[in-house]
Amino acid sequence: MSSGSELWFEEILEKENGHTFKIKIDNLIERVDSKFQRIEVYETVPFGRMLVIDGVIMCTEWDEYAYHEMIAHVPMFTHRNPENVLVIGGGDGGTIREVLRHPEARRVDICEIDGEVVRLSKKHLPTMSSSFDDPRVRLYTEDGAKYMKEHPSTYDVIIVDSSDPIGPAVVLFSEGFYVDMKNALRDDGIIATQCESFFYHSDIVERITGYAKKHFAVPGYYYTVVPTYPSGIIGFCFASKKYHYKKDFRPERVSPMQGQLKYYTPEVHGAAFTLPAFIGNRIKL
Repeated sequence: MSSGSELWFEEILEKENGHTFKIKIDNLIERVDSKFQRIEVYETVPFGRMLVIDGVIMCTEWDEYAYHEMIAHVPMFTHRNPENVLVIGGGDGGTIREVLRHPEARRVDICEIDGEVVRLSKKHLPTMSSSFDDPRVRLYTEDGAKYMKEHPSTYDVIIVDSSDPIGPAVVLFSEGFYVDMKNALRDDGIIATQCESFFYHSDIVERITGYAKKHFAVPGYYYTVVPTYPSGIIGFCFASKKYHYKKDFRPERVSPMQGQLKYYTPEVHGAAFTLPAFIGNRIKL
């Protein structure tokens, strides 16, 4: 939208409650309507390039690391030997970029239903999408839920880097999907999934962590701070068949990588699971 001679992008967070978020932009770089959704890439004034899907901000170059480092490194550093990794969604490439920092990762499969997200990210967001060129990566442009059912007992870590539970992402927030993830893991496997803001979406957080408690030996919920996301906070559901996110975490494994990271540290790893009273009392993990 424009305001006089200025251009602004506005994300409507909660229309019924009057919450919006506005970012000043230089220009719209490209817009594509795929068979699933509208995908846009903007050049913003304060945050560099920004990926938007169906009017919702997916990432900006300025703060994407706070999200991608936390969704990837918490499960990867908790697992003792994460050789085979599956990423569902994550078509911008930021999550697999972080997974590939781990020398243990020998095979990284990414299942992104919308190939146009990958194409536009490769074209306009190279700091994230260059990870697709790594020979360990195999890209599948298909339904992630269907893909998992066809690959039982295959993965050490599964990461679900999804958009909000609307459109093609709805199935990724169902109980059946969590059961399928459990079945696709090896005996000591771990999952980490995008699980919304506990300020705006506490009902979803309670429901998803309920699936984790029901189907996994070690459930958890942790969060990161991302200024361009609703409420500035985004959470993740952690669920493990064996390893505990604190008891089995070995901080010394982080040392060789520490100089490459901007947000994640061993201290942040543990602290991220410490929740405010209102959500901690509600989900009771």
